[in-house]
Amino acid sequence: MINRIWCGMILVSVVCALLTGRMEEVSGAVGEGADAGIKLILSMAGVMGLWMGMVKIAETAGVTEKAARLLSPLLQRLMPDYPPGTGVPASVAANVAANMLGVGNAATPLGIDAMQRMKKSSGGKDLPNRSMMFFVVLNCASLQLIPTTVAALRQAAGSREPYGILPQVWLTSLGALAASLTAAAIFRRIGLLRSRKRRERHG
Repeated sequence: MINRIWCGMILVSVVCALLTGRMEEVSGAVGEGADAGIKLILSMAGVMGLWMGMVKIAETAGVTEKAARLLSPLLQRLMPDYPPGTGVPASVAANVAANMLGVGNAATPLGIDAMQRMKKSSGGKDLPNRSMMFFVVLNCASLQLIPTTVAALRQAAGSREPYGILPQVWLTSLGALAASLTAAAIFRRIGLLRSRKRRERHG
């Protein structure tokens, strides 16, 4: 779907440029954008490599397992379908740790691994359960202690204090996480009430 959207935007831009006689400006913008993109990637590579390496070291050293034990009371309440023996809490803890460090590139494969473990422990069912839904919310609206990616972008843009946004990031990410989990709990409650009414109605 996203590929179609990008193709549509590019096609509309080219057509508008042809109709307005500004094709030369579009060509120049394409070259400048490609050049800026490469420079941005190279400038971010060092910071991203550092934190992704830190996450991998933490995983190899068993820090994620300790984090899973530390977070187990909270994770067990949010995801009661998967006890520690399934390996799911450890995968979820690794994903949460990567999100807290602001390393989205590392959090994504960890999140996929956690979801695959959930599906396998649920017997391969395609229909998501409560724990899966709460994990998606937890992954998308995550608490960020160190916004690595954003700081890397700020540093690449010439900011003198790339980590000067920490208090704002803590407040906004904590608020987003609390609001998302509350909304998920409310909608789940509404869904359960509706299902109960349907069962009562149909006898």
